[in-house]
Amino acid sequence: MALRRKTIVSALVAILLIALAFVAGRQTAPTATATTTTAPTTTTTAPVVSQTATAIWPTIASSVRYATPAAAASGFALAYLHMTDPVVGAYRAGDTRSGEVPVRGSAGGPETTVLVRQVTSDASWWVIGAATQDITINTPSTLARVSSPFAISGVSTAYEAVVNISLREDDVSTPLATGTTMGGSMGQLGPFHSSLAFQTPTSTYGALVLYTISAKDGSVASASVIRLRFH
Repeated sequence: MALRRKTIVSALVAILLIALAFVAGRQTAPTATATTTTAPTTTTTAPVVSQTATAIWPTIASSVRYATPAAAASGFALAYLHMTDPVVGAYRAGDTRSGEVPVRGSAGGPETTVLVRQVTSDASWWVIGAATQDITINTPSTLARVSSPFAISGVSTAYEAVVNISLREDDVSTPLATGTTMGGSMGQLGPFHSSLAFQTPTSTYGALVLYTISAKDGSVASASVIRLRFH
C-alpha cells in the first residue's frame, strides 16, 4: 500500500512539474509567396503558467498565508476539504521549497497526501494538490484546460463504491458543479468514468476534488485534488 501511495504522489508531482515547464507549441504564420518578395515568418509563444497560478490553497486573492507546510496542510484539510477532525502528520521534504504532508480525516482513516510548495518569495507555504491511494485521477491531467462538459476517469475504492465529485473555482465558496461516480468497493480498486457539466466560471483557475465519505460518520475521509484551468 505504501508503494502504491508513493507511486501516486510521484506521478502527480511529475505531471505538475511537466505542466509547469510546458510552453504551448509554436504557431508559424504562413509564408506569403510573391514574384520578388517573401513575407517574414513570425512565431508566437504562449506564456508559461506562473508558480502562483499552480496554488490551490490559499488563493492569491485571499489574505490567508501559512508560515509552515503543516499549517498549510491543516488549513487545506479543514477549510477546503471540509474534514471535521483532520490528523496532520510530519512534513516530508522533497526539495528545499516543496514536499508533502500526510493528513487523515480521522485517526486510523485513509491517508491523503497534501502536496505543498513555496510559490512566492515571502517563504509562505501553499497547497498545489493532494492524492490518496483510494482515488487515482487519470483524466483530466493536472493543469489541463477544461470546458463544459469534460470527462473524468480513474480508479478508486470507497464505501459503497461512491466517489464524490466537486469542481471548484478560485475565491468562490459554492462549488461550480458537483456529482458522483462509481468505482471499486470493499478495499478493491475499480475503474470509474464520468462526465461533469458546469456553468461559466468567474475565475481562470480552479480545482477538481474527488473525495470519499467515512462509513462511520459521513465525514470526508480522503481526497485527490488537481489544479485545472477553464477555457
